[in-house]
Amino acid sequence: MSDPVLLSVDSRGIATATLNKPAKGNAYDEDLLGALIAGLDRLRDDPAVRALVIRGAGKHFQAGADLDWLAKAATYGPEQAYAASMATTTAMQKLNEFPKPTFALVHGACFGGGCGVVCCVDVAIATPEAIFGLTEVRVGVAPTPISTHMVHAMGLRHTRRYALTGERFGAEEALRIGLVHEVVAADAVDARLAEIIDQTMLSSPTAIAMTKDSFLGATGLKLSAREMSLLAHESWMQRASAEGREGLAAFREKRRPAWYR
Repeated sequence: MSDPVLLSVDSRGIATATLNKPAKGNAYDEDLLGALIAGLDRLRDDPAVRALVIRGAGKHFQAGADLDWLAKAATYGPEQAYAASMATTTAMQKLNEFPKPTFALVHGACFGGGCGVVCCVDVAIATPEAIFGLTEVRVGVAPTPISTHMVHAMGLRHTRRYALTGERFGAEEALRIGLVHEVVAADAVDARLAEIIDQTMLSSPTAIAMTKDSFLGATGLKLSAREMSLLAHESWMQRASAEGREGLAAFREKRRPAWYR
C-alpha cells in the first residue's frame, strides 16, 4: 500500500506534502491524518526546511473525510471516537500554526476538510476548474475541527452561508470570499507558485516564524488544548448521533436523508 502522504524536500528547502489517496480523491482517514501530523512535526523541526507546499495526487486536491471511515467511526466507543475527531483537529491546528510559510495548490474537488487545509495555509492558489464545498452538514456531521479556521479565513458571514447550506461553489467565488488568494490557469499554476516562493525566500526564516506566531497569538487565533478538546468532542458526538448515522447511511445508499422535505 502506498504512503497516504508523500513528503519531499528540494535543494532550496521547499518541502512538499502530497496527499496520496487518489482513488478516493485524497479523502482523509486516520492513516492519512496520522501521516500528515507526523510529517508536519518532522518538517517543523528541520532547520533546512524553509517552506511547505500541500498538493493532492490525481484528479482532486482533497475531497474531505473518507465517508467509509466516518461510517466506521460512528460505531466507535467514546474514547476511540474522540481520538478520531482529535486527529482531524490536531492536523489542522498543526498546519495553521506551522512556523514556516505554507502554500496550497488546489485543483479538482476541495470539500470539507480540504477547505480546512486551505484555510490553514498562508497562501492558497486554485485552478479555475476547482470546486469547493463545506459539505459535512449534508451527511449529518458537523465541521467543528475546522470551524475556527474557516471563520478566520473567510469571516463569519461567508462561513455561516456555506457551512450551513452545504452548497458547492467555484474558484472565483472562493476568491471572492477569501478562501483562496489567486485563481491561476492549470498550466501556469506551478510557475506562479514558484514566483511567490521565490519572493518568500527573500524573507528571514526567524522573522517569518515570529510574524506568524504574533499574528495568531495577538489576535487569539491559536487553539488551546481545552478548545481543541471541545471541538473534537462536538465532532464525534454529532457523528454518533441518530442524524449522523442516517446521513452517512443515506449517502452510501445514494438516497435522500430522512430529514429532507
